[in-house]
Amino acid sequence: MDFRPAQAGIGLRVPHYRDFLDGRPPVGWVEVHTENYLAPGGWDANVLERVRRNYPVSLHGVALGLGSAHGIDERHLARVAALARRIEPALVSEHLCWGAVPGRHLHDLLPVALDDAMLDLMSARVQRVQEALGRSILLENVSAYVRFDADTMGETEFLVALARRTGAGLLLDINNLYVNQCNHGEDAGAALRAIPPGLVGEIHLGGHLVAPDVVIDHHGSAVAELVWALYELALARFGAVPTLVEWDTDIPPLPVLLGEAARATALAAGYPAPPVASAGPLPAVVIREAADTVAMAQQRFAAAILDGKGPEGLRAADPARRMAVYRGNVTGSWQRALAASFPVIGQLVGADFLAALAREYGRAHPSASGDLNLFGEGFAAFLAGFEHVSHLPYLPDMARLEWLLHRAHYAPDAPPLDAAVFGTLAPEQFGECRLELHPGAVPFASPWAVVPLWLAHGPEGGAFPAIEAASWGVVCRPGWRATVLVQDGAAHAALAVLAGGGTIGAAFEAGCEVDGQFDGGAALRQWLRCGAFTALRQGEAANA
Repeated sequence: MDFRPAQAGIGLRVPHYRDFLDGRPPVGWVEVHTENYLAPGGWDANVLERVRRNYPVSLHGVALGLGSAHGIDERHLARVAALARRIEPALVSEHLCWGAVPGRHLHDLLPVALDDAMLDLMSARVQRVQEALGRSILLENVSAYVRFDADTMGETEFLVALARRTGAGLLLDINNLYVNQCNHGEDAGAALRAIPPGLVGEIHLGGHLVAPDVVIDHHGSAVAELVWALYELALARFGAVPTLVEWDTDIPPLPVLLGEAARATALAAGYPAPPVASAGPLPAVVIREAADTVAMAQQRFAAAILDGKGPEGLRAADPARRMAVYRGNVTGSWQRALAASFPVIGQLVGADFLAALAREYGRAHPSASGDLNLFGEGFAAFLAGFEHVSHLPYLPDMARLEWLLHRAHYAPDAPPLDAAVFGTLAPEQFGECRLELHPGAVPFASPWAVVPLWLAHGPEGGAFPAIEAASWGVVCRPGWRATVLVQDGAAHAALAVLAGGGTIGAAFEAGCEVDGQFDGGAALRQWLRCGAFTALRQGEAANA
């Protein structure tokens, strides 16, 4: 695709959603992290769909792990392909890295060995991804905190060879070149000169953190002046390639990010457009099995991240310190995922204790997916068996409630049932009908006052309840915000029958068994107001 935006782009991040929905910020395009939008429904998917009407969108993946010896997760790849079909992105990119071993995804961009075995492996992986997407992708150079004694080529040589074998293009991250120059003494200017013009389809700019003994790519600050200087060298060699400013942590107000993008736009304006990349057929897919030595090396590297020992064969000034960077990245991803999914638990136990819980949970419950939004699925069960929270017996149920809310946030969209449909029923038909619940609607019950405790920590606040009391609710998503609707035990019993496929008559009977004064009509109206149902069925027919 001949993608030539007139202005630099920025990463679309949650704090800036409203800016893009209410106005037209002056950027040429936006990029999103693919894994944040894999769910086909919910607020994030809705925002992306609306933003793409006004801006070209690029999908930037972080979890396919193209260099993982055990192979690509085909289910994850299918979700990426489905997202690409929905969004029709201008560009699709991934990283020169690996990220998983059998049974565990590490959620970091881990360094690959730069040798022929890895080149063969990654060539097959890239070809598989391009086959699934039906298009070429861009491959990004990463910040590597260690190199390997067994490396037989430099990163640029590896990337160019990989691109030529597969027909992929390159996403050149200028900040990563600079970080690797600082950490390994590699010549960033020479790396630029080694890449043929025409291979680079996108450029990234971002900030880094200078620590006493290592420079860390953290995307949490303005672009450094030395990186801007390298960017000008890149423009002189490759032309005005589409450029994006990344800022993923400590995200500033939008005007700060727009200022960085405007500077990139002004610099690029002085250079010609890059040559148009040829759009020939993709190379034939050739799948090769990864060498056992690659798989074993990655297993040792993963073990070293988790237990802090080894591995051998690393090339770095202080290998232990550099491995600690990866360890911090991995555990940090666990902490951020749990903090996002379980905000009330974070308030109840404090950020430091939640971080400690994340480290214990991540080790005990390996993540099986590259989608971090699925990471907390087993957290409630973990808390139930974790002795250090046994003095908070309600905590597992709070985790269970928050996980239902998290799932509701990403549930598929479905229009709520129109209450007018009940007016079409004869009185004798009403009790025999069944109601289909919204994908995000789930009845919830706990022997603890978990529902009012959750509400007390919400936007409306409220008094903290006595915890030794049962509570019931229904998780629902009226509009775009998942919430909990308080109900009593009788209403819960009735809704549980409906959720199990029972008739309205059977549901009302179940409610009356709990409370003879149960008002089924009032409960039904309450459920309808919160969008709990999507269809009414009479026999096999459905009326949405």
